[in-house]
Amino acid sequence: MTTPERSPSTAAAPVDPDVAAALRHLYAGRVGESLRLLEQPPTAPRGRADRVLATACTIEARLARGELAVAMRAGRDLDSELDSSADDPTGDPADDPVAAVAHHSRGELAAALGDTEDALAHQLRSGRLLAGTRPTPQGPHLLPWRGSAALALVRLGRGREGLRLATEWADVAAASDSATARAHALRTLAVVGPGHDRTERLHQARALLGAHSAPRLAAQIDTDLAALLLLQHAAPTPEGRRAVQMLREIEEYAGREELHPLQARVRDLLQRAGEAPRRHHREALAMLTHTEQRIARLAADGLTNREIAARMTVTVKVVERHLSQVYRKLEIGSRTRLPAAFGLAV
Repeated sequence: MTTPERSPSTAAAPVDPDVAAALRHLYAGRVGESLRLLEQPPTAPRGRADRVLATACTIEARLARGELAVAMRAGRDLDSELDSSADDPTGDPADDPVAAVAHHSRGELAAALGDTEDALAHQLRSGRLLAGTRPTPQGPHLLPWRGSAALALVRLGRGREGLRLATEWADVAAASDSATARAHALRTLAVVGPGHDRTERLHQARALLGAHSAPRLAAQIDTDLAALLLLQHAAPTPEGRRAVQMLREIEEYAGREELHPLQARVRDLLQRAGEAPRRHHREALAMLTHTEQRIARLAADGLTNREIAARMTVTVKVVERHLSQVYRKLEIGSRTRLPAAFGLAV
């Protein structure tokens, strides 16, 4: 389950502007742009908080794309932080939001790898490291370790404990100013709580996010709702058609941001509804040869066939032949649709 869209940035404020921008992009649903910033070498040495936040952001983005091996490599950067962050030996409540983010991130990675016991241990450790943190409207206490721990408890067959922790998370989130934290908590309750409340809680969570807030979490909630609609109604009914329409919108977003786990779930639901998945343009572009991609990009940038031929030192007929192959593979009728295929402004 995705984390609330502002929690890591509020748990430990970044100083490096690239890290801050990467977090903003990630929680605005622009996963690709976030990774682009994180892959750039830092312009100056990063402090502890920036290093942990950059790694946590990378892990979350890679997990959202289903890139487990890359996320595991990034997770190694947290080893020294995890080794050094121990609970206060005096027994007093700890207050270390940076270490809490590190443990929460490692817990999310462990959950994705199927190590539920380790995931639970890291999330509970994250909570202990925030035990001395004073609640504020947007404070570090909103790091969603309770939600992740609740899911781990349910997977371990400890549903009553999971429901207790999910309810506690809903109470903490409800007292905050964060609509995203409240939506995340309601989704957690919908998953671990009684089935008869599931649809209502998901609707409440979705209403909190509106049209533009936290699109990745919104897409996950919409997928949950569409799955329930299809379970209760056949595809030809108005409710079933609404579910398919919701899934089509999520399919487009997941394809654009290359969120492969979400995309796979959406396509499975579409197939169950008797609908064929639609190939996103990024998948189609991957089918083009290097020459086809180069010619298509030049055409998308507005060059004529003659200008492309001159630049590539080939004949106009060669350009025309390659463009015909491009149109066929991309399933488009003409060059006027090439800019959209490359994600360019028209």
